Amino acid sequence: MHANRRAFLAGTSLAALGLAARPASALAPRIEIASPMAAPTWAVMQRQLLRANAEACEVFYTRYFDTRGYFLHFERWGANDGPDDTIENVNDWPLLHALGGDDRIKAMYTQAWEGHLRQFTEAKTTDVEVARGGMFYKEFNVQLDWQHHAEELTLFNVQGLSDPDSPLFRARTRRFAGLYMGEDPDAPNYDPQHEIIRSLMNGSRGPMLRKATALDWAGDPFDTTGFHMEHGEDTYEETLQHYEEYTDVVGDHPLNLFSTTLALNAYMLEQQPKYRDWLLGYIDAWAARAKANDGILPSNVGLDGVIGSAADGNWWGGTYGWGFSPVNPVTGERENRNRVPRTILGFFNAYLLTGDDKYLQTWRAQTDRINAQRRTVDGKVQTPGMFGPDGWYGWRDGLHQANALDIWWFSMKDADRRRAPDHPWVAYLEGRDPAWPEQALSADLAKVAAKAKAQREDTTTPDTRLADAVMDQNPASVTALMQQTMGALHIGRPAWAPTSANAGGSPLYARLRYFDADARRAGLPPDTAALIDRMTATETSVTLVNLSPTQGRTVVVQGGGYGEHQIRDVTIGQMSRPVNDAVFTLHLAPGAGAKLALTMDRYVNPPTLAFPWNR
Repeated sequence: MHANRRAFLAGTSLAALGLAARPASALAPRIEIASPMAAPTWAVMQRQLLRANAEACEVFYTRYFDTRGYFLHFERWGANDGPDDTIENVNDWPLLHALGGDDRIKAMYTQAWEGHLRQFTEAKTTDVEVARGGMFYKEFNVQLDWQHHAEELTLFNVQGLSDPDSPLFRARTRRFAGLYMGEDPDAPNYDPQHEIIRSLMNGSRGPMLRKATALDWAGDPFDTTGFHMEHGEDTYEETLQHYEEYTDVVGDHPLNLFSTTLALNAYMLEQQPKYRDWLLGYIDAWAARAKANDGILPSNVGLDGVIGSAADGNWWGGTYGWGFSPVNPVTGERENRNRVPRTILGFFNAYLLTGDDKYLQTWRAQTDRINAQRRTVDGKVQTPGMFGPDGWYGWRDGLHQANALDIWWFSMKDADRRRAPDHPWVAYLEGRDPAWPEQALSADLAKVAAKAKAQREDTTTPDTRLADAVMDQNPASVTALMQQTMGALHIGRPAWAPTSANAGGSPLYARLRYFDADARRAGLPPDTAALIDRMTATETSVTLVNLSPTQGRTVVVQGGGYGEHQIRDVTIGQMSRPVNDAVFTLHLAPGAGAKLALTMDRYVNPPTLAFPWNR
């Protein structure tokens, strides 16, 4: 053992480094940081961004939500502007709080979530049969596809980061997972024999086992006069035309992989093996289908479990499948709407539980299969994104790299990095762009200001406002904060697109996470900031600083978003200290800061939503 390490473990004074060992506690080990650190610009900007987010979100909420948490708009059922869009107006607010945002944020998004559950349980359709008794049943959408379910659950799927002990959250977590595990007789969505979810359209009233109609997707007729139609249609008739070809929904589709986050939430809350087993079993079934289909996830699996049997024998068939290119009534042109690449989230959930590379390999193999089709046109390499009766089509410039950066983030393998495109955040982590932290924070601050300005200039009223009318004005801007403080993916947001899964409803995929030990809540304590500047498969380098000149702050540092990573030891300067746990406690004296190097074993602990002091 190195002499410095032996001295440190023996309790030798570390005054020169501003460090001192403390007796073990419930959250041992505890490390004291006393060395002064001049306030870094990035740290000041992080705290400024947290404050700006909170202030702008409060103004937004006051205008667009009432005291019940109901969103003030014209209530409709439908995939274009239905209940999922309503709650998306507060997307990222749970993440903002979990980063260390003001408690007002949590109060507002909780009220909005509870309000929208009541709002759409009360709201009923006239023409759409399945929702005549309420658009929600058992607090869950009665029947829709998982592109829209996932958007609906974007808030819920990270609500447990700050509120895992809420009785309502715990009950819903179990109930929602049960909808897809054969535990609810009102919702026979899952067939355990064939390991399929029986329809693309499913929910708390079960699967749709017939051809879908445009009405099923578009919702009841309404007079569109005076409304801003986000998707470009001018009339309700055009909305119906948008969905005329969305008929083939019977059988399983990769979009249903988004449902695995419900089982993941339940496992992280209850630690019951049945949730883990169901999730991994369903993912393994899809991996086997991809292997049997020449490396490509099929977009239809019939009720008999046979690939393509509900789509005239075509593996590429079905709504949102590899061959799905319906006519856009606004342009009159066919548009490619293959949603299979978005569904990698299910495999990420399996990787979060196991760290097993086979779940990433399924997607590498699919990428290789697509890139094997490449052609050169006018000197440019092109690859397809669609497949139909005449073979591959939907050609785009460049190699197929969808999800490649995400795969590298999980694996941290050099081979995966070589397959992925570049990105400013990655350039920073690789030491090629030291200016990125301040630039990214400045961009997010500007985004908050721009969205607040758009809200002030908005002229919509509740009776002329559809659910998606002001969604783009939601001021919460957390991408830079997530990347810098937690080393976390922000799936489906423009700063990481177009190479990511580009979909809502994911859990938190993070390298580190923080808790305020004194306030007993999620997030960085007041006045503190963190910046991860390096990540490898086994190491994480992070600087933590306390900007307060008068108050000490105690932060619990956790490996992973859910404690899935084991921290072996912490090194500061030449001194190391063993941790051998998922968490350790760091006390920052007023104005103090330090750079920490953590060695880690990733994806070795069962992930949990429990706060560190409750484990």
